[in-house]
Amino acid sequence: MEAVLLQGLLLLLSLAALLLYWYNTTFHYFCKMAFFNIWIIAMAILLSPIAALRGRSVENMKLLRAAILPLKHFYGIKMQVWGSEHLNIKEPYVIVCNHQASLDVMGMMEVIPERCVPIAKKEVLYMGIVGFACWLSGFIFINRHKTEDAINVISQTARTMRRENLRVLIFPEGTRNQDKSMLPFKRGAFHLAVQAQVPIVPVVISPYWDFFSSKDKKFTPGTCTIRILPKVETQGLSPKDVPELTETVRQAMADALAKMSAHHHGDQRPEQPPLPPCAGAGGAGRGLGSPQGKEETTETSD
Repeated sequence: MEAVLLQGLLLLLSLAALLLYWYNTTFHYFCKMAFFNIWIIAMAILLSPIAALRGRSVENMKLLRAAILPLKHFYGIKMQVWGSEHLNIKEPYVIVCNHQASLDVMGMMEVIPERCVPIAKKEVLYMGIVGFACWLSGFIFINRHKTEDAINVISQTARTMRRENLRVLIFPEGTRNQDKSMLPFKRGAFHLAVQAQVPIVPVVISPYWDFFSSKDKKFTPGTCTIRILPKVETQGLSPKDVPELTETVRQAMADALAKMSAHHHGDQRPEQPPLPPCAGAGGAGRGLGSPQGKEETTETSD
């Protein structure tokens, strides 16, 4: 009798949870976010032993990418990528991307090229098995609270990029931002590109407003558009050019984001907006004037 009552109670709880999932947007949101985090942890547990056989290597990013790519199908998120040809560069380069939410990891894995590793805050390294999986995949960790350590990591990374033909991905806003405009950029990514004398490739992810909002607790199927802008050369630039380079790239990305926001209509395929004039190949890396009197900073992203 007790077993029958227990089974009946479990059935009622399951039905209640199912009804809440379908009809309560807040519960729906938390269920999907819980699944997102559980999936990341589960994949880290499953893949870490395999990755450990190779040791710490950028090649393990392929395993990480393969584990995260299926998430878009579970959530009904359609990924549209414009300008993927701009990533077809044989030499090392720095990717800078706007940062909105944890969902960015899905967009990141959609476009990340081979031999590319993200730069992440050092706190990620201490996230248990997930941090270990990131370490095995070659993530570069920066202590944002110690300027001298950050400078050393940037210098070491610049040398490693050239020596090992690495690409590096950074979120230059330094924190998540779901506002309509981009935050001021930290200059770590641009110091890195100038030190290594490698191009910068700006990547812009469209707003998630139509289907995701951590503030409104909304998470529904939708369309995410990723716009890859032409590379910006840094050959011949010096640290004094970093402030202007940073602002030029930020403005190009902000213009692209504004156009994408205006053309974005949920699951409907938007028309491709024109490129911002300042985002043309090498546009921000040529003819830079003298420094604008802006104080340089060694703060780095994310």
